[in-house]
Amino acid sequence: MTRIIAGAARGIRLDVPGAGTRPTSDRVRESVFGALESMDAVDGARVLDLYAGSGALGLEAWSRGAAHVDLVERSRPAASVVGRNVTAVAKSLGAAGAAKVHQSTVRAFLGRATGPFDLVFTDPPYELDDAAVTADLTALAPLLSEDAVVVIERAKRSNAPELDAAGLTLLREKTYGDTAVWWAQPT
Repeated sequence: MTRIIAGAARGIRLDVPGAGTRPTSDRVRESVFGALESMDAVDGARVLDLYAGSGALGLEAWSRGAAHVDLVERSRPAASVVGRNVTAVAKSLGAAGAAKVHQSTVRAFLGRATGPFDLVFTDPPYELDDAAVTADLTALAPLLSEDAVVVIERAKRSNAPELDAAGLTLLREKTYGDTAVWWAQPT
């Protein structure tokens, strides 16, 4: 079961798409958000959740005080699930309209998006190759605010993202079982 861990929508259950996604575990989300809150990166932030899946990362940020969340998911069925989850969290927060689902590829969305974004989650499918991850981060960089934080989640067996090539600097990295997480900011 995936749920909102903390904040105003704490305990809200989130639907998870039937196939093709890999929801971030509660344990990993709790640790990621602990680090983000210690950086004061969530409250009032404009958030972007790329490869949203169920939307758990972006919606967790919204529950914890983010001002606005854009959730990007290519799969139509998964985007529909994200939409239902947005509705459930919005009802709990009484904040309709502060989260928007974009049924789009990440690259197409980044090509037309306007920033700046203060907090970005990118949790691509584990099979996405390193070059595609670097291309995503490079396309994202011009859309970031000066103090933005980018959280990248990949399989532990994956190579570390090429942050320098994307104009990002590593802040922190941590491994949780089979999951590796990197926090970065604009150089």
